[in-house]
Order: sequence, then structure tokens, then C-alpha cells
Amino acid sequence: MLKVISFTICPFVQRITALLEAKGLPYQVEYIELANKPDWFLEISPNGQVPLLLTEQGSALFESDAIAEYLEDSFGPLQPELTPEQKALNRAWSTLGSKQYLVQCSAQSSADIETLVERSAKLAGAFTKVEKALGTHRYFNSNSPSMVDIAWLPVLHRAWIIKEKTGYDFLAGFPKVQAWQSAILDSGLTAPSVSTAFMERFEEYYLSERTLLGRLRQHCPKCDCDAHTLEQQCTELKCCTQLQACDTTASQCGDSGCCG
Repeated sequence: MLKVISFTICPFVQRITALLEAKGLPYQVEYIELANKPDWFLEISPNGQVPLLLTEQGSALFESDAIAEYLEDSFGPLQPELTPEQKALNRAWSTLGSKQYLVQCSAQSSADIETLVERSAKLAGAFTKVEKALGTHRYFNSNSPSMVDIAWLPVLHRAWIIKEKTGYDFLAGFPKVQAWQSAILDSGLTAPSVSTAFMERFEEYYLSERTLLGRLRQHCPKCDCDAHTLEQQCTELKCCTQLQACDTTASQCGDSGCCG
């Protein structure tokens, strides 16, 4: 059976487990702590990062792009009718999605308004491109989940969590991306692609008093904020931003480079 070596809240891992779920493949997951990587893991992981996929043939595959391609080649593509050009476009859009993981991790761990607005703007640049690319299909380019949808799933899932928990919306101003997000959430792939401890660990990392989003959640639960309104609306309300930014010395997934 396939086995995934994982860190609980790593978005790169969720991309792989969501793909395994989409393909209906049986697999096991073993969780490690990145702050204390076991020797056996370091011996078989060339980059020392997760995800690591142990194949049924005994190979240890690393880098989420390579693992996703292996699963497509070995267990049947999600879109078998694609031309080589369409496959290349899918790979390109998938890569763009995976490039946003660390950008989003960094934004989620922002300690103050200025940093959150600046980092959210980087995400918005990618969402602007996707907004233009999305058409009439339920998902990115079809009516069933594709490799592109799976690659963007961790970003859209986390954006939904942040909106639900804090009111802050990374997707404000992108109606097509919001509809796409709803389709992916309705696909049933998000919940089984993370562990039962995911939400607790996610909140511990990104929604504590160390982060502005954490303080939004705890002290301003009714705000309707995004990168465009945070400084104006929420500062005027003087509830989200009255606390001083806390020291963020704890290692974050996006800051430590441990995921990949």
C-alpha cells in the first residue's frame, strides 16, 4: 500500500492526499514532527521535506510535483482525454497553485496589519490570474476535479478556514474564484485529505495571539475584513488592531522551508 510521510498542516502534503482521495486509492499516512525529524526519515528523504511517498515497489518519492505526476502516470489520469498541450497547461496552472502555499502560510502568520496587507496582495496577484482563466465549468476546466483543482485545493481550503474563523477574506473581489472554492469544498475532498488533528494544529500555528488573524478571531469576531478594508474599516472599529503585535518566534510551515 502507498504510504505518505506527513506533517499535520503541510499544504504540500494535502495536495497529495487530496489527489489520492480523488483517485480512490488506498494509502496510509505517518506523521512526523519537522522540528524533530527521525533519522530514518532523513536517510530516505533527499531534501528532508514532506511529503514523502513510499511506493509499493519500495521507492521513496519526494517533491509534491513529482509525486503528483507519478500518481497520474501510475494510476490513471483524472482527465484522460487531454491533449499534450492541455496537459502542459494543467501542469503550469498546478505549479502556479503550489507556489502560493508558502505565500499563504506567510500571510497567515503575519503579526501586524501592514504585513498581512502586503502578503495578501501577493496572493491576490495569483487570484487575479485565476479569475481571468476560470470559465463556465464547475471546476477549473471541467465539471469534475482535475489536477489543477487538486493543486489549488490547499490554498482555497485554508482561505475558507480563515474566513470562517476570523472574517478575513483572502478571496474578496474574486467572485469566480469564490465559486470555484465552493465547488472544491463541496467535492468532499478537503476533510479526508487532512488529519483529525489538522484544525487544532492549524489554529495553534496561525490563529493564536502571535498573529493578527488570531487576534481578529479572538477580539473582533464580527468584522468583515479583507486586504482592502482591514486598515480603514477595522482600524476605525478599534477592536481588531488595538493589541500590539506579538513576537512571532515560533517556526511556521511557510517560514521554515520544511514543507515541499
